[in-house]
Amino acid sequence: MSFNLMHLPPGICFRLRKFLNYTIITSQCKGPNYPPDRCCSAFKDFACPYADVLNDGTNDCSEIMFNYISLNGKYPSGLFASECREGKEGLACPPTPSQSENLSGSQITCVPPRMLMLAFGFLVTLLKLFRREM
Repeated sequence: MSFNLMHLPPGICFRLRKFLNYTIITSQCKGPNYPPDRCCSAFKDFACPYADVLNDGTNDCSEIMFNYISLNGKYPSGLFASECREGKEGLACPPTPSQSENLSGSQITCVPPRMLMLAFGFLVTLLKLFRREM
């Protein structure tokens, strides 16, 4: 699989790699026995907010995430994939708040990108300066 930024929010795989709080898993899933109930519950708490990105076959975010989980927790290879199953499709994640709001017919809000806001602010500043000179 190749990393394709066109299908992701900017930098999401980078955030998965570097800035997520892996202690959600490492504090609860401890060896040598790695209890499946605690490990899988912690894994769901950690991964479910990113389920859409992790399940997207056009990127390698899930591979990146599993590598960093293994690095941070020194877990055996394939621990979560082999132990954490709730059916054919893997783990069932609860809907995220935005998904459940969308299901209830709530309005979807959009946050404008930073560059657009900066460009708009710059344009307004230029217009104010231009008007003062006239």
